[in-house]
Amino acid sequence: MKRLPLLLLGFALLTLTGCNTMYYTMSESLFGVQKREILVDRVEDARDEQTEAKEQFQTTLEKFKSVVGFDGGELETLYKELKAEYERCDSQAKDVKSRISSIENVANAMFDEWETELGQYTSATLRRASEQQLSATKARYQQMLAAMITAQQKMQPVLNAFHDQVLFLKHNLNAQAITSLQTTVGSLQSDVDRLIKEMETSIDQANRFISELKTD
Repeated sequence: MKRLPLLLLGFALLTLTGCNTMYYTMSESLFGVQKREILVDRVEDARDEQTEAKEQFQTTLEKFKSVVGFDGGELETLYKELKAEYERCDSQAKDVKSRISSIENVANAMFDEWETELGQYTSATLRRASEQQLSATKARYQQMLAAMITAQQKMQPVLNAFHDQVLFLKHNLNAQAITSLQTTVGSLQSDVDRLIKEMETSIDQANRFISELKTD
């Protein structure tokens, strides 16, 4: 998290044990950090994680494409390199999914609190204004979250394709395996291109949401 006080890191592990309500309460009561600020931090983290994932998927694709120029050598080494690239992609995909879950958690807590506090207004005018702002913020959030989830879900088919090729190479360290890789490079390229497009859309949506939330 980029903007949270460093002292928050001392009890951030509470979120890993399911004590999210306590975490948010302590953040606000001890450090004055509101759920909105935590949400911004988590969206920024998810955006950055997606950027890293995008770069990793591109790097992994390039490694698979390099097989087209394979002209002899140690197939076992090639297998290990491709396997390592696949595992990096898989790890990045899991990190993105985890970041999205953390966003949903704090967003739900923030919106629940906001809904509850609407009943505390004595001014009907201010209550209506707050309701309108809540509705607008929810709409922007849902749009941003949908883009993130769409991009995250499109990672799995690409991961499956990478994994299939690595698995085939593992059990067929011969020219047949290389031919299989060579003939699927085109489809892998198309799949990754579509994924990158979705991820860039998601990153743009995250940047827009962050900007709007900071200026509300």
